[in-house]
Amino acid sequence: MGMGLITKSKSSNSSEGWGMGFLLVFFPEEHHHQNQEQETTPTAAAAAATTNKKPNNFNLFPNSSSPLRRNNSNHHLLNKAQSTISICLLLLFTTLLLFTLSTLPSSAATTAAAARRHLYRIPRRHLSSRPDEPSSLLSSSSGSNLSHALQGMGNLYRRGSRAMSELVVAHATESLTPNELKLFLRLFHRSTLASRSDLLLLFPSKMGSFDTTILGENESFFKLLTQYKSSNNSHSSASFDVTHFMKLSKKERESGEPIWGRRIRSNSSEEDATESTRPSYGSVLGFDVEELDPENSLSGFLDHVPMSLRRWACYPMLLGRVRRNFKHVMLVDVKEYLLLGDPLGRVRSQSPESVLLTQSVSGKHGRRTQATRQKTVNPGIVMGGSRGVRRLSNAMLTDIVRASMQHRKKNSITESGLFTQLVGNEFVLKNVNVVVSTESVPDLSSLSGSNSKSGFLAKNNALIRRGNSNLDANSVVMKHICSFPIDSTVYSDC
Repeated sequence: MGMGLITKSKSSNSSEGWGMGFLLVFFPEEHHHQNQEQETTPTAAAAAATTNKKPNNFNLFPNSSSPLRRNNSNHHLLNKAQSTISICLLLLFTTLLLFTLSTLPSSAATTAAAARRHLYRIPRRHLSSRPDEPSSLLSSSSGSNLSHALQGMGNLYRRGSRAMSELVVAHATESLTPNELKLFLRLFHRSTLASRSDLLLLFPSKMGSFDTTILGENESFFKLLTQYKSSNNSHSSASFDVTHFMKLSKKERESGEPIWGRRIRSNSSEEDATESTRPSYGSVLGFDVEELDPENSLSGFLDHVPMSLRRWACYPMLLGRVRRNFKHVMLVDVKEYLLLGDPLGRVRSQSPESVLLTQSVSGKHGRRTQATRQKTVNPGIVMGGSRGVRRLSNAMLTDIVRASMQHRKKNSITESGLFTQLVGNEFVLKNVNVVVSTESVPDLSSLSGSNSKSGFLAKNNALIRRGNSNLDANSVVMKHICSFPIDSTVYSDC
């Protein structure tokens, strides 16, 4: 009985020792508690240690060293806790360091942007300065200091005195020269249209020479306002008529500030005091086609997209953004036409859907007979209500895409042919009231021979064509302008 009991105890204790050694690997704390329970029976433990001759490979910690095992376990847990805390502190420090480094550049950029805005205030104030301020300030500004015209796009060359209800969009072709642009701006600033409309110039690319030309003509315009306003002598209406810029209706005085550029905060009492003597003039701004048509939407349909076609892809975006600000719009070619008077006066009484076009007559082989005469609509001048002009430009863009998909030779598409075909399609333009004028626009060559000062810039000649390319239009116009005393002192090329 005794031996049997001892054998049974040896067998059971051996199996329990193997199991405890196995569980120690995964649950050391539980094995520690079990070893404490086994120490309460030293006789059985001693008998198991002497009878169990088979080595236990899974029992990593012998039962005879429990104090050492507790110390190792506690030391292991302490090292593990210290490592965890060190890793957390390292991650926290790294996060704070990265956050600090990422914040510094943005703060520097914000400071630089604030400094640039502070520097830009001077040119903006000069560009929107009144005629009684020194005009030499305006000449010191350059194209690099120009502010944006609308929503981070365009250049604002001059901020007008009030919000205008009419917009002149003048597009420049690739072959336009600075002298041709100077002539267009000089005559526009002398016209009555400059006192009641904004001028937006659309360029095929950015050119610094154009910026210099525009700023120089703005300076000459302010000099004309100042000198003609201070002069008490009566001048011929053929010269610069300052009365158009000084006489304002009550509705025009309450029109508010222009939409271009940033609002200028001013004292309301000072504003009311100078409102009666403050002249009225529109804003002058410029965009390039990359800003209004960044994707060059017609490049997928045409091998080469000239400015005469690409400009139609810019009008929907441009006119769509300002559709609530302007009642009448004019699209004009800078290289082909010159504005002398107020062409928009013919469409102010018409509906917002009305569009007035001009007709051009061309003959084959230079002979204009009744048989070979062909009537076409000139796309170089379009004026009317803002709604009608916007719908016409959208239809023209769609027509360009449709024609490019039908023609095998994509480069054979011409603006004049497409525009004439579009105007004759009443179904496409059913929402546009198109009126084609049979009156021809006179050429500059037909007016240059007049010896009378009032004949060259007569009021009925609100719009003229440059005409013959062999004629030096700049010399003809400046010969007339320089014949007036005040004008000859303003322009340096007289």
